[in-house]
Amino acid sequence: MSRRILICTDLDGTLIPDGRAPESPSARERFARVVARSEVTLAYVTGRHQALVEEAIVGFSLPVPQIVIADVGATIYDIDQGSWRSWKSWESKLAEQWDTGTAKELIMFLPEQFAGLRAQEASKQAEFKVSFYLESGTDSREILANVRDRLARLETPARSIFSRDSFGVGLLDLLPPAAGKLSAIEFLMEQRGFRPEGTVFSGDSGNDLEVLASRLPSVLVANAGAEVQAQARETAAAKGHSEALYIARGGLLGMNANYAAGILEGLVHFLPETSDWLR
Repeated sequence: MSRRILICTDLDGTLIPDGRAPESPSARERFARVVARSEVTLAYVTGRHQALVEEAIVGFSLPVPQIVIADVGATIYDIDQGSWRSWKSWESKLAEQWDTGTAKELIMFLPEQFAGLRAQEASKQAEFKVSFYLESGTDSREILANVRDRLARLETPARSIFSRDSFGVGLLDLLPPAAGKLSAIEFLMEQRGFRPEGTVFSGDSGNDLEVLASRLPSVLVANAGAEVQAQARETAAAKGHSEALYIARGGLLGMNANYAAGILEGLVHFLPETSDWLR
């Protein structure tokens, strides 16, 4: 009997090409073939909210997943025949740490305190996620340290996640302490009975680092920036998880290691039985 497999992947810059590196023409088609198998459950793990995930699925002809972890791990959805159902159990867990007024207070308060910090559009905010842009020229390390210090002084339970989009724009997400991509994946695994040895995550950016450096088998696609690659290697090594991180390098079936090709290469590395599914 085939083992149950959970494939988790980021979208932008991982499964979805951002144009900065070439995409292997056959990679997404092969990816769709793999995730269509009955033993595979597909989960998109992304900073996008529901509407933008739906837009990506249509715009890039992506496979429809069974599960979406959206808003950088602040929301989890089941998808069944086009119907999205949020996980109330996950929302209840986060609500224990963050009351509903916290997000609105942070959106109003923090930009007034720190120059260079600007709230993202209302559509990119969520009940358990507050998102900001860092203006060009802003010292990201300094402002992140200041925000964390200010939140600690206010005794506001929140974790901060910094990343850059494909255009180099700084992004800051504030979440309840229990939220985030790694926590959400682990919650999914616990609730649905997936084991680490049958789970693979793929990512490319700063908000994927926590998963990439974790105990979970993880793939860093080759188009990821040099800074992210270095951080992933160093953090995984520091935590003793180097063997759980695979950095795609190309050559599988003549494909490069960017985007979906990198995801597939990592799958074959961690789950050798998937090699036969690609041919």
